[in-house]
Amino acid sequence: MKNIAIFASGTGSNFAALQAAFADPARGVHISVLVCDHAHAAVVAKARTAGVPVVLVNYKQCGSKAAAEQYIISKLPTIDLIVLAGFMRILGPDLLAAYPRKIINLHPALLPSFPGRTGIADAYEYGVKVTGVTVHYVDAGVDSGEIIAQEPVRITAGESLDELETAIHAVEHVLLPNAVTELIKEGAI
Repeated sequence: MKNIAIFASGTGSNFAALQAAFADPARGVHISVLVCDHAHAAVVAKARTAGVPVVLVNYKQCGSKAAAEQYIISKLPTIDLIVLAGFMRILGPDLLAAYPRKIINLHPALLPSFPGRTGIADAYEYGVKVTGVTVHYVDAGVDSGEIIAQEPVRITAGESLDELETAIHAVEHVLLPNAVTELIKEGAI
């Protein structure tokens, strides 16, 4: 059984997708903990409803990113993989060093194009005909780590930004659990 930690900051739709995908213990994944940096984020309620322990971290109260990351590390159980699923913070050297090649991120664009927190809007405003979703390893850069999996999403004529966001999220909810499953099959975790 592989133990994963999910880091999220918002609504938790990808948390819910992972929870549903790995609800069957035969899949070999146990979601051990949710780490969240917003006490009132909807993902916190989803985790608690699912019986997943929650670690809340207030970066301001910790005083620095390094102190916040040391706090997180001290609260994590034994973890095989950290999945950033809408965690809106750039990780620092402490977490990266503690979990080398054991942290993956979900990004709503086809990297290396449109990195950063506004990938969907950036692709839409640029006028590309195809965007998509990327799962990648996390390194010290912004959305610059080695790509694990990608899935394209076509932007149709007349499609609104909201419609594109919905399409992107639907792909995320499939690609992320599949990427975790593939990493296990390959022995990467």
